[in-house]
Amino acid sequence: MKCQICGKTTQYGNSVSHSKRHTKRRWLPNVHRTTMVIDGRKTKVNICT
Repeated sequence: MKCQICGKTTQYGNSVSHSKRHTKRRWLPNVHRTTMVIDGRKTKVNICT
């Protein structure tokens, strides 16, 4: 998912446990599909909050 306003996308990294083990994970942006008025027209866009 990608924000159409700022371009924020999924970030990747590691979860680090208390014992310092690293496992892959991803962080998703809080993207919502909403209706906005752009140039006098209603359009559906994906934006992050």
